[in-house]
Amino acid sequence: MATIKLKTPITEEQIRELKIGDLVLLSGVIMTGRDAAHKYIMENHPKDIAPYLNNGVLYHCGPVVEKKDGEWRVIAAGPTTSIREEPYESDVIEEYTIRGIIGKGGMGDKTLNALQKYGAVYFHATGGAAALQGAKIKKVLHVFLLEKLGVPEAFWVFEVEDFPVVVTMDSHGGSLHKEVKESSEKVFNQLIN
Repeated sequence: MATIKLKTPITEEQIRELKIGDLVLLSGVIMTGRDAAHKYIMENHPKDIAPYLNNGVLYHCGPVVEKKDGEWRVIAAGPTTSIREEPYESDVIEEYTIRGIIGKGGMGDKTLNALQKYGAVYFHATGGAAALQGAKIKKVLHVFLLEKLGVPEAFWVFEVEDFPVVVTMDSHGGSLHKEVKESSEKVFNQLIN
């Protein structure tokens, strides 16, 4: 299987070509957003983050960072569990024309429907590899609401190079998470009956 290289901003056409199982090396600008960030978006609809998300990628991540000589440096930036954002994600995708969500563990039907409707995908990033993922972040470009939300919940804007992800939910209704769950339940039921 070939590895696909994508650079933000990403077009809807590029996203609709992706299928579950595709390996992607992502470069360009991505923005982080976790629980408090999603809640803030839904309550305030901030416009200053829009340029970073329009045809862009939102990463469910609470990075570990340090400031040295006036510059932010990322120590580690692993994915956080995405399902917590399920109540918000479809609205956030629509409002900001997001083309990709990075996280771990997948998301639910509401988000899957939004991926199909608006032309986006869910990229799974490997949990437990935060230092390696942090090494793919070449620069911190900006941070929003650091004082209000704190380091893990702030909106961090990163420049990444060849950030490795796998498409596990696509814009065609495919979900590896759903397939694995259904397959596991079938095997479980066979074992207990």
